[in-house]
Amino acid sequence: MPNRLASAQSLYLRKHADNPVDWWPWCDEALEKAAAEDKPIFLSVGYSSCHWCTVMEGEAFSNAAIAEYLNAHFVPVKIDREERPDLDSIYMQALQLMTGRGGWPLNIFLTPGDRVPFYGGTYFPIVARFGQPPFLDVLQSVRVFYDRKKSKLQEMKTEMMGMLQQSVVLPQIDQPLPETLLSDGLNAAVGIASSHGAPSFPMMPYAEAALRATRRQSDDSPYDALKVCTQRGLDLALGGINDHAGGGFHRYTVDATWTVPHFEKMLYDNGQILEFLANLWSAGIREPSFRQAIAGTVQWLQREMTAPEGYFYAAQDADSFSGTDDTEPEEGAFYVWSYTDLQKLLAAEELHALETEFTVSPTGNFEGRNVLQRRPADELLGEMGKTAELSAAAEAALQKLFTARYGTPAADLAIFPPARDNRDAKTEAWPGRIPPVTDTKAIVAWNSLAISGLARAYAVFGEETYGNCAVRAATFLLENQWVGDRFHRLNYDGRAAVPAQSEDYALFVKALLDLHACYPEQTQWLQQAVRVQSEFDAHLWSSEPGGYFNAADDASSELLLRERSYTDNATPAANGIAAANLVRLYLLTEDLTYFDRAEHLLTAFGAIMQKAAGMCPSLFSALDWFRNATLVRSRSNQLQELMPHYAPTCVYRLDTEIPEDVVGLVCRGLSCLKPARDRNQLRAQIQQTQARS
Repeated sequence: MPNRLASAQSLYLRKHADNPVDWWPWCDEALEKAAAEDKPIFLSVGYSSCHWCTVMEGEAFSNAAIAEYLNAHFVPVKIDREERPDLDSIYMQALQLMTGRGGWPLNIFLTPGDRVPFYGGTYFPIVARFGQPPFLDVLQSVRVFYDRKKSKLQEMKTEMMGMLQQSVVLPQIDQPLPETLLSDGLNAAVGIASSHGAPSFPMMPYAEAALRATRRQSDDSPYDALKVCTQRGLDLALGGINDHAGGGFHRYTVDATWTVPHFEKMLYDNGQILEFLANLWSAGIREPSFRQAIAGTVQWLQREMTAPEGYFYAAQDADSFSGTDDTEPEEGAFYVWSYTDLQKLLAAEELHALETEFTVSPTGNFEGRNVLQRRPADELLGEMGKTAELSAAAEAALQKLFTARYGTPAADLAIFPPARDNRDAKTEAWPGRIPPVTDTKAIVAWNSLAISGLARAYAVFGEETYGNCAVRAATFLLENQWVGDRFHRLNYDGRAAVPAQSEDYALFVKALLDLHACYPEQTQWLQQAVRVQSEFDAHLWSSEPGGYFNAADDASSELLLRERSYTDNATPAANGIAAANLVRLYLLTEDLTYFDRAEHLLTAFGAIMQKAAGMCPSLFSALDWFRNATLVRSRSNQLQELMPHYAPTCVYRLDTEIPEDVVGLVCRGLSCLKPARDRNQLRAQIQQTQARS
């Protein structure tokens, strides 16, 4: 019999609806029950496309003995971290304080009433393995400890709350930020982006900050920023992390060679990668594989990740079924190819081209099968040192593999409907392979990253499809994400849900400003950015010492504490994005209040930036905006010529009233240069402002 999660909107929660565990969603009733019955809360946090979350659901949470003990001795609560990143952040911080590491699934035990964490872990097996005890043993030990070690429990709670409260206290500085701080921070991002190890993550906030360092790097830097950023682009565009047959990027690769991915596809990665590859191109790295990867990703977004209403779905699972009789999905089944498959599907010339241009072999590179990865750039060099274009035979091979996977040629497949759950995946009559499940909820922050990526790709390449996709998604969010007068984070099939959090506000403001950069003659994008920023300021701004809280002032009563996130992970931290937005808003509106608030925010995090430069690249990108803020005013045709070029701290504003003999006006910070009388002079002035100090 299904449990309470059967009626949840979240796909991740519904995946646990048939567990024998008596799950509760996070709600007042569950919290009150735990307090009234003096039962610890077993809090389990994950997300729909998380592989090890799926494994634990199929093992521990489907086990009758484990469920019986959990139900009798705990109040089990499930949270979708994509719905409630504020809760996830607090309890992930607690787990890292306890164990020194984190990850999902996040399984943590809380005391009833005050919800203080006292023990936790990630994946727990049902039998001892991976150095972990059986999950049932863990549950029994935790309950015995809770019942018999009250004084020790109280000591642990006091210590944990002290550490958590200390973690949200920002160290203060009583002097201006040092002049060298920006270079130090951007160079730290270059160093991190240059590192090689397993697993390999895109780490796009670091790559974005590293690209800013290419404008000028000190002679004593151990890294060549442009070389590092180019290599990151090649790793992404050529690697197995890129789905060469179907488009889009997987979450990461498990190895140091960017070969074998963890196969889930997340919207947030793809949006950021689009923006980064477009910026690499605009910075002069005209690598053909970058343009190909962007085109393939946009096609995947349109085909598989766009709702009829125009917004983007959240993610696709790593696992899928090989056949309808399978009881459990298999990792990567939708994407990999046995050599026998290739021999059957391809002509001899096509298979030879695939083996020549990709790392395809009879033995494979993933459990006897092949992940498509283009050969390293130094083996594929064409003229002028660029990776060679795919041969006609290789292109034909990829088209045949697409058709085998989807059951329809790419040219005839505009829309590929999502499999919304495992039952849907196994019962639909798919013309090709059974696809992975797609989480069809809209997340504002992730949609915003995709909008920004598409907008930048449109600005650089001029492909109208890219801009149209971004505009549709932004329009949907503007028309559907307010309930009353408050912005909301999620959308489930047309219904807004969960109050927006700081990353939703910050990234959506950025997306609206990025659209304004593409369409400077359309004033609505800037007007809406000002509107969203106003709500952001009203409900999440911390006047002392500065910065934005993760959750709104009237949506934080259930939280142990209010955090202000500044650490970048797979997605950029809200405070870094927010600070950059404030500078851009100042340049576009000439309202100094925005500039003052940006300075306040950066100063609040100044000690963190000095002590832990490698943790917060987005704050350094914002500091770059603050110190090198540039406004260019010109006519529409001239702005269209400027947009494709890399000028990362430059804002363009339409001005139809400049003198006829003037091409453009450039202002940096609080001072302006002399009017530019021709295009060359204008470009030279912009280049001068972008040579960062």
